[in-house]
Amino acid sequence: MSLSRRAFLRAMAATGVGAAAGCRHFLPDARRPNLLLILADDLGFSDLGCYGSEIPTPNLDALAAGGLKFGRFLNAARCCPARASLLTGQWPHQTGIGHMASNAAWSARYFINEWYAGDLRPETRTLAEALRFAGYGTYAVGKWHVTRHIDPAAKDFTAANWPCARGFDHYYGKLRGADSYFRTQGLVRDHAFLPDGRDADPNYYFTRACAEAAIGFLREHHAERPSTPFFLYLAFTAPHLPLQAPAETIARHKGRYDAGYEAIRDARLSRQKQSGLIPPETPPPPLPKTWGGTRRKAFEARCMEIYAAMVEEMDAAVGKVIAELRAQGTLDDTLVIFLSDNGACAEATGRGPTTPIPDGGPETRCGYGKGWAAVSNTPFREYKHWVHEGGIATPCIVHWPAAIPPRRAWVREPCHLVDIMATLPDLTGCPLPKGPPPEGVSLLPLLLGGALPPRIHPLLFEHEGNRALVEGDWKLVAKGPQGPWELYDLANDRNELHNLATAYPNRLRHMIARWEAEAQRTHILPSPFLNKR
Repeated sequence: MSLSRRAFLRAMAATGVGAAAGCRHFLPDARRPNLLLILADDLGFSDLGCYGSEIPTPNLDALAAGGLKFGRFLNAARCCPARASLLTGQWPHQTGIGHMASNAAWSARYFINEWYAGDLRPETRTLAEALRFAGYGTYAVGKWHVTRHIDPAAKDFTAANWPCARGFDHYYGKLRGADSYFRTQGLVRDHAFLPDGRDADPNYYFTRACAEAAIGFLREHHAERPSTPFFLYLAFTAPHLPLQAPAETIARHKGRYDAGYEAIRDARLSRQKQSGLIPPETPPPPLPKTWGGTRRKAFEARCMEIYAAMVEEMDAAVGKVIAELRAQGTLDDTLVIFLSDNGACAEATGRGPTTPIPDGGPETRCGYGKGWAAVSNTPFREYKHWVHEGGIATPCIVHWPAAIPPRRAWVREPCHLVDIMATLPDLTGCPLPKGPPPEGVSLLPLLLGGALPPRIHPLLFEHEGNRALVEGDWKLVAKGPQGPWELYDLANDRNELHNLATAYPNRLRHMIARWEAEAQRTHILPSPFLNKR
């Protein structure tokens, strides 16, 4: 990319011309980037090599080395709310997914109003709808999980919120949450379920299948619409439980985790300090259990070996997609964003005192447990579901060679999933289609080396009564509906070890009042969880 083109993008971001433009094709296609948005599922903050991990992730590490790495990018603490927020630029409750997207019986008891319905609301617009409006080809692959009505045998079956009804030209994946990687059920292609047996191939593995589908869509687009920019949303289920991976990939990690939780955590923490991700004085995060007190060490080590293999498989899938873009000559003009939907998962699903040591095959049903989840979230505490940093901090990589030179320093500004929708007008030169305005701010000035625009509203969180508010470096947070409010200075205490609630009572009162006002505005309240207090 020439300097003049970089200067053009900087000027566009500085003047806000994208948001003001009234023409669908205000920018020539040559100036509008492709967008590849990659979402991992339950990936912890430290699970990539460039974020401190021992797991080999060379493809994502290469994207980070050639672009930007964010140290304070935040999500919505759980899969459905995070996906709803990412796709719409709204806070989860505003989208109608105030809790989860599910038609299971247990979900019904959380339906107290339309903001907890578990379906994307019709007035919301998705990234795909906005980018199709701007003239893009739009494609989705992988996990959807933002609609309730997903059973073709159900009386209330509807495809109104399936991907191809919400702006995507083509889709391959599954509408529900994660299940077997080898025997994936309920696969969908575009507007219909695939026939039973479609995934009976003994070599089938969902992460690899997602890469193949993504490459197929890219090739189809390149052949049929070579002058048109594309948007590809690649939403993996990896490394969400169950712990399943190809045997040859698992074998490469044999023995790697025999040293246990503390040793792996401390090595990750050391690498994070060396890279400048966290300050050198950062203490080790607390662990829920010690390796010395763990009775089933072989079981636990094997669980982490499989988890690492799942992350490695996801990285390899990303590498295949990136290789396809490079072969097509479109990588330089593609804005790649990589994120995770929430922090690492501490759920005890499938784990018991007599659970056999897993082999990682189709019959494995368990997760890797709270001890390894704490390691994955290094240097933070808590997990998926909760809105302490361990639940909401995501690794975030941005790569766009045509506009962003590699930057060694970490991006420190607090950013959120809602900011991606707000960035689209500046990227495309086209206004967003009619709908609720995005809650975030444009990231383009920050990506190009400038400052993040000031926020009108603070960063807001709530899931199952866990709640938080972030204003600059200050964070208000509470665990559970009955949990007291805590206050942290994230500039000096990012892993939330020193509660300052009693030391700063005026700030505490101000932020509580701000959270309650924002909770009313964004339909968190009334809440099926908080109303029980």
